[in-house]
Amino acid sequence: MHTVVQSPSKTVVIGHDQPFCVIGERINPTGRKAFQAQLQAGDLSQLEVDVAQQVEGGADMLDVNVGDPLADEVALMGQAVPLVQGITDLPLCIDSSVIEALEAGLSAYQGKALVNSVTGEDERLEAILPIVARHGAAVIGLANAEDIPMEPERRVEIAKKIVSVAGDHGIPPEDVIIDPLAMPVGAEPRAVTLFIETLHLLRDELGVNTTCGASNTSFGLPGRHTLGAAFLALAQSHGLTSAIMDARRDETVEAVRATDFLLGRDEWGAAWIRRYRARQTA
Repeated sequence: MHTVVQSPSKTVVIGHDQPFCVIGERINPTGRKAFQAQLQAGDLSQLEVDVAQQVEGGADMLDVNVGDPLADEVALMGQAVPLVQGITDLPLCIDSSVIEALEAGLSAYQGKALVNSVTGEDERLEAILPIVARHGAAVIGLANAEDIPMEPERRVEIAKKIVSVAGDHGIPPEDVIIDPLAMPVGAEPRAVTLFIETLHLLRDELGVNTTCGASNTSFGLPGRHTLGAAFLALAQSHGLTSAIMDARRDETVEAVRATDFLLGRDEWGAAWIRRYRARQTA
């Protein structure tokens, strides 16, 4: 099953037989006080820096989140999307919990976007999926509803509901990417094994593509980038097809590119060798 996302000049295909899709997470004000202040002042100049760093790091897509409680997120999203598309040809993931901001971002987007995200609550499904369908976008479905379930079977049950309701709105299964919920292993020792079990069930029972917020796993722990690299390689080998991750970090990006090669998704290591040579030249 292939999920296709597009900008006016670039197409990215996400699938179990495709190279891993790195979705750059940096355009996000969480934990960035200076960026938050800029957004509150209506200043989007930081996006130029964030885009350039993530493109250089090897991102395949970019997540765009300009949500701050003290900023006009709807107006900012409508401005940020064309600004980013003027800097890079990478497809974008429009990221907001505010429905009006999603609408503003999708209305400004040129191509087929990815929407981040919808959960399994009836109210959220009925509010967000019609917008996704109207704009011909793909969507990330989080495998949680009123609660955040730990049991893999319950997560898959919610995922099935999201895929089913999306189908009712004319969104095919290939345009629904499920997030199996990467949780902090520092808070729940079983977090990664439960994530892997969920991946197996999703692949066997739904066949859909998957993603996650990769940095969640190592939250609050030392050596976060090493843990993140190990987690991504492990998850990728069990069927994870994309991740929202820090594309600026060599350690994590190199891990998924090496895993592509080792799993046969980079024939003869052509992309691996090309990336190595480019870095040596630089």
